[in-house]
Amino acid sequence: MQYSIGVEYALHCLVYLIDIPADATIGIKELSAFQGISETYLSKIFGKLTKAGIVSSVPGAKGGYKLAKSPADITFWDVVEAVEGATPIFQCKNIKNNSYICRDEDFAACARVTPCVINLTMLEAEESMRNTLRNKSLIWLNEELDRVLTPKARQETRDFFC
Repeated sequence: MQYSIGVEYALHCLVYLIDIPADATIGIKELSAFQGISETYLSKIFGKLTKAGIVSSVPGAKGGYKLAKSPADITFWDVVEAVEGATPIFQCKNIKNNSYICRDEDFAACARVTPCVINLTMLEAEESMRNTLRNKSLIWLNEELDRVLTPKARQETRDFFC
């Protein structure tokens, strides 16, 4: 299991959108230059973020993107789900029903009605991970960056986009 680098790029770019004035936007060109990635790739990510209602786009020569809602209301899970989709990581194929023991009539009947313990455990683990990501918002990320980065580094990032 591995999330694509698109999730990381999305989170980085979204945190840059927090500090812009309410009537301003940041273009893909600026965001991709700052990240050192292609505009085309970042445009695809922002298309998914727009579709998920995380950002809104303003068309035109001076257009760009801005957050569509409060950074406190955008969680890491929202971003993961927008970029990667909501399909569970583990996909149970009920292979228990193929085992030698399932050829026994009594066990086969039991296996059909008994949930797979492996599947339940994997889904429980995934839910735990999702809950952790749901508890971390963009505002939390912004505050953490203020805590761990130098004021100079934070200001230089803000100045790049203004």
